[in-house]
Amino acid sequence: MKRNLISFMLLCCAFVSATGTPRNNPAPGNRTPLAAKMLALTAKTPWRAVDSVKLRFNAHHTQGLVKIGDCYYLSAVEVIRWPHNPGGNVSGAERDKGEGKGHIFKFDSEGRLLADLPIGRGHAYHPGGMDYDGRYLWVPVTEYLPHSYSIIYKIDPLTMTATEVFDYDDSIGAIVCNTDDRTLVGMNWDARDFYHWTLDGQGSVTNADVAPKELAVENPSFYVAFQDGQYLGDYLMLGSGLQGFRTPAGDLRLGGWEIFDLRDNRPVRQIPVRIWLPSGGVMTNNPCAVESTPTGLRAYFVPEDDNKATLYIYDIETGPSQGR
Repeated sequence: MKRNLISFMLLCCAFVSATGTPRNNPAPGNRTPLAAKMLALTAKTPWRAVDSVKLRFNAHHTQGLVKIGDCYYLSAVEVIRWPHNPGGNVSGAERDKGEGKGHIFKFDSEGRLLADLPIGRGHAYHPGGMDYDGRYLWVPVTEYLPHSYSIIYKIDPLTMTATEVFDYDDSIGAIVCNTDDRTLVGMNWDARDFYHWTLDGQGSVTNADVAPKELAVENPSFYVAFQDGQYLGDYLMLGSGLQGFRTPAGDLRLGGWEIFDLRDNRPVRQIPVRIWLPSGGVMTNNPCAVESTPTGLRAYFVPEDDNKATLYIYDIETGPSQGR
């Protein structure tokens, strides 16, 4: 009996050493309703179109979406001159910086523009996916090329004023706010690396000076490239995006959702989103938001650009949740 106990203890120590911290996932009955319902999704869960709302303004190139009450907040990049890639480098690393303007739009449920907040500085004009911590919207703005730098902003959604919080030496494409341990999770170009920035009691970032090569954690999944993200509670993060493939029959784009446990930065659920636009575009092309409803989930997307931009709303029936 003593030998078995020692062996069990050694096995536990080895697990903790290998993973950093034990994954003490909340029991299903203790999860937030949003997290519990998201984790219940499968490839066969039915989606039902509820509404489509044409936006009554030029939304330019849409990026991230947050819903607060009856209002929506949409990040977008207005491209004045597209970056030029003279060398044809696939990664885009040789592109010039182009010209543009960043926007945070606030609009209502009828698609009417309520506010337009300019955002960015210099050649950093490309805002990305954003999240809401209950007080502020957080959004990164970067140059329109990988391996660049970013400015991280917090925005008061009531006054529509932006504050520069810190700069970081990588192209951050989306941010998620982990309100359980007061960290910001940044995802770089195509979400190949994650960064965890800690906030102190005054809301200041304590490790913004740590170099990317020291702070970066590799994303172990290649399912989709995240364009937007949202915190679900219980240390779970939603990444929403798409992946493109070139096949002999033509180009193919796959849309999907992926849920990550932020304690070890690993995926715990992958859900294909098999909804396409009449044009053939993927519904998860950039902006996405999701909320819990009495019978399941409601998802919001703005996958189109410019004057074609439309808010698409879907209900996902998962049944009532027993979460807290």
